[in-house]
Amino acid sequence: MEQSPRHPEQAPSTAWHTLEPGEVWQRLDSTERGLGASEARRRLVAQGPNRLPAARRPSALRRLLSQFHNLLIYVLLAAAAITAALGDWLDTAVILGVVLINAVIGFVQEGKAERALEAVSAMLARKATVWRDGRRLEIDATDLVVGDVVWLESGARVPADLRLWQVNSLGIDEAALTGESVPVDKNTEAVLQAAALGDRSGMAYAGTVVTQGQASGVVVAIGSDTELGRIGQLVSAVHSLTTPLTRRLDQFARQITLAILVLSGVVFWYGSQIGERPVLEMFLAVVGLAVSAIPEGLPAIVTITLAIGTAAMARRRAVVRRLPAVETLGSVGVICTDKTGTLTKNEMTAVEVHLAGEMIEVSGAGYAPQGEFSVAQRAIDPSQRPELMRLARCALLCNDAHLHPDQDGVWTLAGDPTEGALLTLALKAGLDPEQAQRESPRIAAIPFESEHRFMATLHRNASAEVMALLKGAPERVIGLCTRDAKGQTLDVEAWRSRVREAAGQGQRVLALAECEMPPDAEALTMDDITPRFTLLGLVGLMDPARPEAVKAVAECQRAGIRVLMITGDHAATAAAIGAGIGLHAGKPLTGTEIDQLDDAALRQRLGETDVVARASPEHKLRLVASLQASGQLVSMTGDGVNDAPALKAADIGVAMGQRGTDAARQAADLVLTDDNFASIAAAVREGRRVFDNIKKALLFIIPTNGGEAGIILLAVFAGLAMPITAGQILWVNMVTSVTLDIAIAFEPEEAGVMQRAPRPPREPLITRLLLMRIGYVSLLMVGACFWVYHWELGRGSSLEVVRTAVVNMLVVSQVFYLFNVRHFTASALRWETLMGNPIAVAAAVMTLVLQSLFIYAPPMQQLFGTGALDLTAWALIIALASAIFLAVEAEKALLRRRGVQRM
Repeated sequence: MEQSPRHPEQAPSTAWHTLEPGEVWQRLDSTERGLGASEARRRLVAQGPNRLPAARRPSALRRLLSQFHNLLIYVLLAAAAITAALGDWLDTAVILGVVLINAVIGFVQEGKAERALEAVSAMLARKATVWRDGRRLEIDATDLVVGDVVWLESGARVPADLRLWQVNSLGIDEAALTGESVPVDKNTEAVLQAAALGDRSGMAYAGTVVTQGQASGVVVAIGSDTELGRIGQLVSAVHSLTTPLTRRLDQFARQITLAILVLSGVVFWYGSQIGERPVLEMFLAVVGLAVSAIPEGLPAIVTITLAIGTAAMARRRAVVRRLPAVETLGSVGVICTDKTGTLTKNEMTAVEVHLAGEMIEVSGAGYAPQGEFSVAQRAIDPSQRPELMRLARCALLCNDAHLHPDQDGVWTLAGDPTEGALLTLALKAGLDPEQAQRESPRIAAIPFESEHRFMATLHRNASAEVMALLKGAPERVIGLCTRDAKGQTLDVEAWRSRVREAAGQGQRVLALAECEMPPDAEALTMDDITPRFTLLGLVGLMDPARPEAVKAVAECQRAGIRVLMITGDHAATAAAIGAGIGLHAGKPLTGTEIDQLDDAALRQRLGETDVVARASPEHKLRLVASLQASGQLVSMTGDGVNDAPALKAADIGVAMGQRGTDAARQAADLVLTDDNFASIAAAVREGRRVFDNIKKALLFIIPTNGGEAGIILLAVFAGLAMPITAGQILWVNMVTSVTLDIAIAFEPEEAGVMQRAPRPPREPLITRLLLMRIGYVSLLMVGACFWVYHWELGRGSSLEVVRTAVVNMLVVSQVFYLFNVRHFTASALRWETLMGNPIAVAAAVMTLVLQSLFIYAPPMQQLFGTGALDLTAWALIIALASAIFLAVEAEKALLRRRGVQRM
């Protein structure tokens, strides 16, 4: 229902599409001559300008500060403050560096979808032609008021919501508002109050574009009261959702923070009270414990992994506007997608030609004249079919559209999409437009009018024969024909049956006919259009599915992802397209049904079909909310203004970059630069790889922290000298973060990544299996480190050498463990382990070089309190690291026997 403009002359919530023009004039206190200048000024003051409110955007400073709003970051900043208070500036610098790198990367990459209202505002027309005081004027569209009379013509953008009262062959492209794939014919008739937005033939809505004809209408809503403005209000009312990754990381941060605080308190109490150690010594031990337990490299490695995924998606023509969106696509269970321009090309295409006695299929999609004709799946030569060539010639000549390839070879249309489809059909048949027009130039025409529902043209050929060509609505054209192209008496009922059959398949059907005229005919009038024409045939048109979209939908379904098509098109058209791309299209759900169903009934009805037709922006929002309430992670794909609210409400919004409106692009998290649904499947694959790598990073980082913390705990409870200092712990964390951690971000995807079901939305970041692996490896590392610790003490080594050996044991075991982590459960005992990720090998070599400097370089020995190790120590360390590697492989083999493939 249209929203009420803000002025006293109007009753609230008026359904303008239900009123006759006379009643509209009366309610708005206006006339066909338009408002007077003084009255227009008064209303402008009362109603305000015809524009949408500007969106409020967060400042750059606020966006930067928001990057620090994370519990794990707070803990790291607290640790930095403590180390700074103790004068440990190296540790402080390392921690702050990690925090700042994370914040800068997030600030640069992340783009919040808060500019959607500005993009919607840009769709409003800048100028408007109005009648005031009986004079035709051009004014700024912002000065329009309710009651103004506006003149529309071809190419104009509708400046406000209008109730039409005079129409001449008016067609309006409402695709951005309703999803309708073809221009809508308009008239002045009132319709039922329950009529969907796309069925309100007597209305013209702000932001839509006139494709043909002229009209006059009276303004019934301006600014935020228009349908376009209402969508803007829906966008602003929708709160951006947190992503699964941010929710999981927040949960993990809370858990690990609580665990560190509790454990630190217990250790401090035990050491100082039970162990009777000095308070300062225990305070330093607790600081070392906190530094060891905090995975300070995790925020940075997560951000870097997401940034690498962003770059990979950009190469696959998917631009990420919000960094966590990289991973979110890998988690979605439902992709709600628009039809027009997303699954389809948004280019009308002739798919069937019905001639007398046969039906010919036409291949190819869009306006490119590439395709062939076939009968019963056998290709035919159109030049050998005279009836087909007659129809193609009529389609070419009785046509005002023009097609031409641009500099990239993409065929573009100037004119009506339906005529563009007919012109493409003629080109596929081998006709040359320029030659045909030279041989049979047009000498007169009757343009298409909604009243008579056909277009007719008059042509004279080189033999001085004059022919009238006709195309239009089948029920109108068939009524003007007496015979078919074979000269047989026309079987009207048989042809009407073929029309119904094609329409039932979602096709828009046109009939084409011809009639020989007197040789001296120079004009064509309605009196000449009488029942004497020859019916050449019918052409079935559709906005066809993209061939690559069919494959992408199938790939998503194999990956356990449901594809739900939501469109403003009619149910029959939507069902036909849905069935063609492999969706469950039986019993499509309509917008009218959605209005009548409660939430429980809607969830049940959604389980019966993958197709939703005649959907408004509110319907799309409700559908997204219903799916989310069912525990689904939802992606919304679209390109129109009408998609913007749902794009923002979904867990991840995906907009089309080429045909998409600015409103859709700026409300989305991900923008596909090639408008190709197939890119979504590639993005899902990349999203799953990114999340797998984040989990692998956790699987790698946390056992190291666990091993370090375990060493300190065991030393405190056993009353031993500290086997490792806080500075040495930070060295281990720093050197592995710079090298080994980052190598994990470049891991290729796991085998079968698109053959597994999406992760449950509520699945924790640290699953039971992952926690078991972390605990298992942590114990192995602690055991190996204490083996080396006691072995070196038994050899009489100094405390500096003992601690150096423990640090070396930690680092070398991490180098070996890195190659365990490359696959969750697949065996690492194969050549691919070394060759599959060259960066991992380079990182391992770099780590060992840095560790050698840590052990043998005098400045490093002085800074970190280390001592040189002999070859015997190295041999023991490598042997123990190899044992850890084999122990982890044994555990993976056990998991494989149990059928576990992911953690």
